[in-house]
Parts: sequence; structure tokens; C-alpha cells
Amino acid sequence: MGVFQRLSDLLKANVNDLIDRAEDPEKMVKQIIIDMQKELSKSTQAYGKAKASERLAEKQYQAAVKTSADWESKAKAALAAGDQELAKKALAKKVKSDENVASYKEMYETISNQTEAIGDQVEVLKAKLEEAKSRQAMLIARSKMADTQKTLAKNVGGFDASSSLEKFDRMEEKIIRKEAEADAFTEIAGAKDDTEDEFAKIETDSKVDAELQRLMAEMNGSN
Repeated sequence: MGVFQRLSDLLKANVNDLIDRAEDPEKMVKQIIIDMQKELSKSTQAYGKAKASERLAEKQYQAAVKTSADWESKAKAALAAGDQELAKKALAKKVKSDENVASYKEMYETISNQTEAIGDQVEVLKAKLEEAKSRQAMLIARSKMADTQKTLAKNVGGFDASSSLEKFDRMEEKIIRKEAEADAFTEIAGAKDDTEDEFAKIETDSKVDAELQRLMAEMNGSN
């Protein structure tokens, strides 16, 4: 038996025990609905925060894309004015911007996927709450018909406690999202030693020269 199955059985046993000891079963069933509503409210708030993070990541990504495009436009303008050195400087900025584009895109896609997963969890909770509400009257009627608290616990014992397990799922999603964000920002802000910088400069210069040749070819072809 898996650990989550054992945990599920434990949670169900606790719910059944509470119902068994409840002096007023009707109040107990209503309290279950209230607890589920609170859980849904918390989950909805968490989803809202995730959407905010997603929008921020998207803005950062779009800003990086725009910056890259702006530097390419400046490089074209410099070439049109006959200033290749200025064009190379602009293209160096573009190459750096392109690296930022790649980083922000990866971060945005990660957050977006995790936000979607959180949204799916919220929808599941909504469905379970609606199901619980529809069963509320039936459960109360069955509890009133019970001869003993033991029979009552048996009748209502089928209550699905999976909402408690879903708390763990949402927490795991939140941790995974935080880990992804931390990795992304660490990669962006990570320091490199001088040797790595020298090789990075060689690679950047190569990219700049390639961009320069591409732009010159485009502009010559358009003449």
C-alpha cells in the first residue's frame, strides 16, 4: 500500500471518527462544506498569485524581445549611415538581448505551465465542492435516520477526503514553481570567471560578425 493511500485512509478515518463523535451530525456535515469552501478560497488566491507571476514573466520576456528588435533596428540605421563600427556595437547589444530573450522565455514557459496546473487543481476543488453540496441534504437525511452514531459514521464514511491530499499537491506545485524561478534567476544572475568571460566574448564577437554580415547582405540585396 502506497504512502498516499495510507494517508488517505488515515484522513478518512479521522473524518469518520469526528462524525461518530459529533453531537449534531447536521452541523458536522455543514462544517465539512464550510471547510471545503475555505480550502477553495485559499486555492483560488494561490492561483491568482500564480497568474500574477505568469503575467510578470511574460512582460519581462516581451520586453527582452522588444529590446533585441530595437538594437537590430539601430544596427541597420548605423549601416545605412556607413558606420560599421557603430553597427557592431549595436549588434553586440542585440546578441546580449537575445540571450536574455532565451532566459526569460524559458522562465515564462515554466511558470505558465505550473500556473495552468494550479488552475486545473482549482477546477477539481470546485467540482468536489459542488458535489459535496449536492450530497449535503442527502447525508443529513441519512444521519437523522441512523439508529446509532456507529451507523451514522458508516453511512457518511464514504465522504471523499481527497481535498486534504490535494493540499499536498498544491504545495508541491508551489515549491516546484519556486524552484524553477530560483533556478532561472540564478542562471540570469550567475557570475562567471574571467576565463569564461573571454570565451563568451569570442562567441559574442563571432555572433556580432555574423549579424553584421547578415544585415549587410540584406541591405545590399534590397538596393
